Amino acid sequence: MNNSQTAGALLRQWRQRRRLSQLDLACEAEISTRHLSFVETGRSHPSRDMLLHLAEQLEIPLRERNRLLGAAGYAPLYSQHDLSDDALSAARQAIDQLLRAHEPYPALAIDRQWNLLAANASVGPFLAGVPDFLLGPPLNVLRLSLHPEGLAPRIVNLAQWRAHLLMRLQRDAEISGDPGLHALLEELRSYPAPEAPAEPASDAVLMPVQLQTEAGVLSLISTTTVFGTPNDVTLAELALETFFPADAFSAEYLRGLAKGS
Repeated sequence: MNNSQTAGALLRQWRQRRRLSQLDLACEAEISTRHLSFVETGRSHPSRDMLLHLAEQLEIPLRERNRLLGAAGYAPLYSQHDLSDDALSAARQAIDQLLRAHEPYPALAIDRQWNLLAANASVGPFLAGVPDFLLGPPLNVLRLSLHPEGLAPRIVNLAQWRAHLLMRLQRDAEISGDPGLHALLEELRSYPAPEAPAEPASDAVLMPVQLQTEAGVLSLISTTTVFGTPNDVTLAELALETFFPADAFSAEYLRGLAKGS
C-alpha cells in the first residue's frame, strides 16, 4: 500500500476490500453517504474520531489504522513494540506460560506473516532433518510445512492439509491487505502439489495434520488463540497455534517424545 495515499483513498481501498458499497458502509457507520463520499474523495477532511470509527466498521488492522491516521495528519494511536521490549514483558510471560503449559503437545507463537516467534520444547523433535535454510531466521511455519524439503514429505494427507493452509493464508492476506502475505501465498502455490486422493474427503468436522513417524501415523488437530483486546500492533498480530492429539496413539507418542523415549 502506497504511503503517499490520502486517508480518503485508503478508506476507499479498505471498503472495496471488504466488498462494501458506500451505502453499506454509511449505514453501518450511521453517517450519510454524501459525507462518506466527500471523505473518500478528499472534499471533506475527517476528524480523528471519524477515521477510527470508520476503521472499526471496516475491521482495519491496527497497523493500518496507524497508517490511516498518519495519512490524515494525525499521530498514531497504537503502540508497536518488539516482543522482547520491557513494555510487553507481561504479555511475553503469558505467552511463555501458555506454551510450556501445553507440553507435551506442540505449541508455537507466530507473527502476522506466520514467522515463528516462540515455541515449546515439544516442537523441536519435528524439526529434525529439516535443512537449515528452512529454519530461518525467520522460520516461516507455512514454508516449513509445505516446502518439498520441509515437512511436506512426512505429511500423509498433504493434499488436504495444503488446501487447508492455503485457504487460511488467502483469507489472512485478504483481511490484512499485507503484500508480504500475498507474496507468500504465491510462493507456496508454486510448490509441487500432490495429486488429490481418489476417495472423497473425510467427513471429520476438524482437519487434522497427519505425520508419518517411525512408529505410525501421528494425527494432530490445531487451535488458534489471539489476544482479546490488544492496543499494541505486535500483540494484535500475534497468534498462538496449539496442537492436540486426535487419537490415543498420537497422545501416547507425544508423551513418549517428551520423556525422551
